[in-house]
Amino acid sequence: MKIGIIREGKNPPDKRTPFSPDQLKSLQEQYRELISFVVESSPIRSFSDEEYRMAGIDVVEDISVADVLFGVKEVPVIQLIPDKTYFFFSHTIKKQAYNKKLLRAILDKNIRLIDYEVLKDEKGERVVAFGRWAGIVGAYNAFWTYGKKTALYDLKRASECRDLAELKLELKKVQLPPIKIVVSGAGRVGKGIREILEALQIPEVDTHEFLHLYFEEPVFTVLSSSDYNRRKADGGYDREEFYSHPEKYESHFLKFAEAGEMLIAGAYWNPGAPRLFKLEDIKSPDFALSVIADVTCDIGGSIPTTLRASTIIDPVYDIDRDSGKELAAFGSQTSISVMAIDNLPCELPRESSMEFGRQLEKWVIPALLEENAPILERATVAREGDLTLEFMYLRDFVYSEE
Repeated sequence: MKIGIIREGKNPPDKRTPFSPDQLKSLQEQYRELISFVVESSPIRSFSDEEYRMAGIDVVEDISVADVLFGVKEVPVIQLIPDKTYFFFSHTIKKQAYNKKLLRAILDKNIRLIDYEVLKDEKGERVVAFGRWAGIVGAYNAFWTYGKKTALYDLKRASECRDLAELKLELKKVQLPPIKIVVSGAGRVGKGIREILEALQIPEVDTHEFLHLYFEEPVFTVLSSSDYNRRKADGGYDREEFYSHPEKYESHFLKFAEAGEMLIAGAYWNPGAPRLFKLEDIKSPDFALSVIADVTCDIGGSIPTTLRASTIIDPVYDIDRDSGKELAAFGSQTSISVMAIDNLPCELPRESSMEFGRQLEKWVIPALLEENAPILERATVAREGDLTLEFMYLRDFVYSEE
């Protein structure tokens, strides 16, 4: 089996890669005569072509020699090679309208798509993700944004840091007033966010203390879904019901928006679940949030002020509280500054790529050598020109004309 590492083609360019040169060298030695690797030449990848060559990996211009292709972000339609197996984050399984053409092209080109997002173990837990790094960089960017907005301190960008150690060293410059910080999410992303908050030595408080007490130092609280969702009928909450029937629930997040000044959002959002707040809610003088770091970056998702994804080059835009329209970043002290970069781990691309590669080494490469491996079958969105049974719910979406 010949496995190819594709050149990332999505704009803005992404420097990440599924495997580092050393990881491919190790795998090639481990699976000698079973698997070989080729890497598509790239001028922007965080590991250079020469680094792969030094590791004994062939670097090619034509990746079509490979049977199985690994990337990171969505592959542009024009670059899709028919009749191949692809691994990448497709961002289609929530019926994301901006990738409808991509999914349709995958079906038309007879491609087997295996989406990293649905690679799960037998317990249903995701096994391959950049979540920790998204949380780390997203939380760092929240404090970078706050520093720019308030002029209280000045951090270098995460992408300018050599590695995580330097990024954490940079945080020593942060000087905060006694602000309250709201965090959502306790999974991989949430753990990455917490890593930054702990590096800053900001104390955690429970939700009752957060809402009702005054503090003389900055504090944060981590919300679970039960803290800001309630059943429409009686105000109650049942976890199993919420996840199976989110339409029965409504948000009561506003009390946290009134108490907190910063929101770092890292919670998974089900499209059927209520949004945290409505765009018109930000008009209220009680809506205190002034910095929102939307690590999840679901456009049209849980956070209405995330009008679009921002970029590493241009990381922040402001939202006017009266109109709900976008403004230039930091153009007004009263506006809300939104950080919504959709490829956050790309700011620390070498370290995040190596951790991702370790996950693939453990879960995916051995499965490729197993006939009808369950972990790959469950994550196969499309095959032989059609959606698989698990993802047949996408049929109307992918063929609709809207």
